[in-house]
Amino acid sequence: MAQTMGDDAAAGNELARHGKPAHRRTPPYKLMLVTAALLWGGSFVVLKDTLDVLTPAWLMGIRFVLSGCVMTLAFGRRLRQHLDRGHAWAAAALGVSGGLGYLVQNLGLVDTTPGHNAFLTATYCVMVPFLHWLVARVRPTLANVMAAVVAVAGVGVLSLGGSDPFALRWGDWMTVFGAVWFAVQIEVMVSVAPGRDVITLTAIEFFVMGLTCLAYAVLFEPVPAVATFARPELWMALSYLVLLSSCVCTVFQNVGQAHVPPAQASLLLSLESVFGVAFSVLIYGEELTLQLALGFALVFGAVLLSELAPART
Repeated sequence: MAQTMGDDAAAGNELARHGKPAHRRTPPYKLMLVTAALLWGGSFVVLKDTLDVLTPAWLMGIRFVLSGCVMTLAFGRRLRQHLDRGHAWAAAALGVSGGLGYLVQNLGLVDTTPGHNAFLTATYCVMVPFLHWLVARVRPTLANVMAAVVAVAGVGVLSLGGSDPFALRWGDWMTVFGAVWFAVQIEVMVSVAPGRDVITLTAIEFFVMGLTCLAYAVLFEPVPAVATFARPELWMALSYLVLLSSCVCTVFQNVGQAHVPPAQASLLLSLESVFGVAFSVLIYGEELTLQLALGFALVFGAVLLSELAPART
């Protein structure tokens, strides 16, 4: 989802600083970013269905351990060249925060729709400038403040209606809490990723994320029955989540953000939330009412405002 955004954007800036034509011949790389957003958007529906078979922490733990194995097999030589204590500690910090983000997000998905989960997760983009202010004392811009107001308005619209004027489900609030952890992960990335190999960090990070989720699963969730792993639909879902949503999307994001200007890349990747609600409506059967459409539009607008507006304090 967001596990390599910070260092990938830095890669794009690195190209720009060295005078390389990062803006030329970008259509194939833009297509890679849109494809990553599309696959991530589809993962919300895949996850929702799979949570009927396997509990959230076990699912995330297995997903990311397998993803780490695939990345290690694919980039083993690169890992041997770069892996050292510094990479290990950096990946551990990224993996714990990212693992908690995915864990909480999927605990929330049990009690909400894929569309709500996708859009509320996207609020991490709005949170990052304020977290950076808290940590690095860098004040957010006027656009950041406006984006936060719009995002809160969007969440408010999603909560209105029915007999309860604050009708966000427990799962919706958990999703927002998961977005906080994704924001923390990006802030960690700003501190530990520069000067280190992105692929090495990502592979080790996957293992740490998986172990973080498995630790929660062992403590708080029942051990899955052996018969659960004999179900073909589980392995079909894991194939999508491991090979496409984790490994392919990570590589596409790494390569795409190195060749597309950061503002455009962020815009293309934020389409993940749009694809998420589209798949939720088309496949999961979520009813897209005018109220939901307005709430989603406000949240998406807040993301765009935070990413693309001029940087004025």
